[in-house]
Amino acid sequence: MLNTFRLYLLRFEKTIAASSLLLLLGLTLAQVIARNFFDTGIAHIDVIARHLVLFISFMGAAIISEQNNHIKIDILSSLLSQTQKNRLRKPLFLLSSLLCFIFTYYGALFWLDEYQYAPANEQLAVYLALIIPAGFFILASHLLLLSLSSAPLQDTVL
Repeated sequence: MLNTFRLYLLRFEKTIAASSLLLLLGLTLAQVIARNFFDTGIAHIDVIARHLVLFISFMGAAIISEQNNHIKIDILSSLLSQTQKNRLRKPLFLLSSLLCFIFTYYGALFWLDEYQYAPANEQLAVYLALIIPAGFFILASHLLLLSLSSAPLQDTVL
């Protein structure tokens, strides 16, 4: 059941990441065409594009962490045996999950502050900024599920 939930979550994230990338490319192309050929620009595309990069980044981080292919900057892992690495795997995923849940909390506080004080013309950016707490929550959920499960999902399952 846990792996099924992880599988659906991963499919959702891949859909969001791919859709965000296609939307980012389409909106950027539309903005370039509007500026170069019509001497105008489309309002709010720059704001949307900035937030779409965050969508892609958070969803990509969750996908990569699920497959355990994220960038690892440490010396200790090269010095440990495979059994020691396996023993540390779950506690490290749990610690990482806890840190991401803390980032979720502070991301939500940041978003509430933005929501309260944003001028009327920046409301779109405020709602798009929900990706910050939501992205950290999704990443924390992945790491928590990884700490509870036996192994990362294989790409062939997806």
